[in-house]
Amino acid sequence: MNTALRHWKEAATVILAAGTRHKLPVDSLTRCVDKGTSAPAISGHCNLPDRLAFDYEVLLLKRSGTSGFMPNAYVFPGGLVEPADFSREWLDLFKSFRRSPNFGLGFVKQPPETRPPIFATDRKKLGSPVPGDVAFRICAVRETFEESGVLLVVPKEEESTLLNSIENNRYSQSELTRITDLCDKSELAKWRVLVNENPCNFIRMCRELECLPNIWALHEWGNWLTPAGVYGKQRRYDTAFYICCLQETPPHTLQDEKEIVHFKWSTPSEILHSYQARDMWIAPPQFYDLSRMCRFPTLLDLHSFSRQRASEGCEQWLPVRMVSDSYYISLLPGDELYPEGSCQMDVTLNTDQSLDELHQGCSALHRIVALDPYTAAAVITITPKYNHLLPFPRSSLRTSASSQL
Repeated sequence: MNTALRHWKEAATVILAAGTRHKLPVDSLTRCVDKGTSAPAISGHCNLPDRLAFDYEVLLLKRSGTSGFMPNAYVFPGGLVEPADFSREWLDLFKSFRRSPNFGLGFVKQPPETRPPIFATDRKKLGSPVPGDVAFRICAVRETFEESGVLLVVPKEEESTLLNSIENNRYSQSELTRITDLCDKSELAKWRVLVNENPCNFIRMCRELECLPNIWALHEWGNWLTPAGVYGKQRRYDTAFYICCLQETPPHTLQDEKEIVHFKWSTPSEILHSYQARDMWIAPPQFYDLSRMCRFPTLLDLHSFSRQRASEGCEQWLPVRMVSDSYYISLLPGDELYPEGSCQMDVTLNTDQSLDELHQGCSALHRIVALDPYTAAAVITITPKYNHLLPFPRSSLRTSASSQL
């Protein structure tokens, strides 16, 4: 763990997508696969793909209303990194993979000087022999198990096959991930209680059940930081985002009834429709990334894109809030108004301009505009870095009787 961080606590989360039995009609495929540049438009009455345009669903978990951070929000599974995720005990469990670069994960093409600090930090200097790329994936797997009961592991009998593929450069995780039944549900439920009580029990569980966290199934997707002025300095997180695609129909899922009170498997489009209908609330990272996923109606296309793109790296995103009486904006890196050095300081901007005035004359837009907690849109004219995606294009939203973008 990086104890040197001043404002943020490190965390990891996984966007978990699982196949459904539903097969796509041809016209759905042709409607949704365009990945081109979106026009600068604000959406309210959306033109999202139909929910039946997808052959997969995404897992969201509803946080407790008593939570100090984003109460009642639907989020991807994940949570704080624990010392156990960096424990040297993992070296013994992963001993077959220690000769392979990054325990078989390989390295990204992104230059070290542009890597987000959460990935670039040398963990050996912080006292851990476990690489950060490994530990954050262990955290995401552990937290997913704690919060939802979904366990992403590789059984020991498959270890040699996996290792041979990695060593012979044949391993590309081209197949969708399978959920392995290691034991009966009652025993797994007992382990889940123990891991919730103490993260160190996750190491013990993997040792006794003879399995490894399936770090190779999690592909780097992004890095979001909690902005200033939302939940206070004690509630800010530097979060590594991963994505994992499962071949099965949504696996057995059960909320922990502590931090999580409800779970939901739904298509990206259905979630966004529910959000705009005010049936559920999602935070800006979920809004942005689910809008990205709307570009892929098929799970195989999403999986192929995410595993190939992951080697490019990603950009650190700390939204900078711009507030007015009638709207608020989350400015993202690349936007013309994004302040330089924002990741090193607390910044909140105020404006009395209308949205029309604010957008006029700006050639580089990368922002999320919100009129209220349930009416938001990504407004983007830039080209994404590291071969990433733009959100699905949206229709317009009237901000007043005389103003429309």
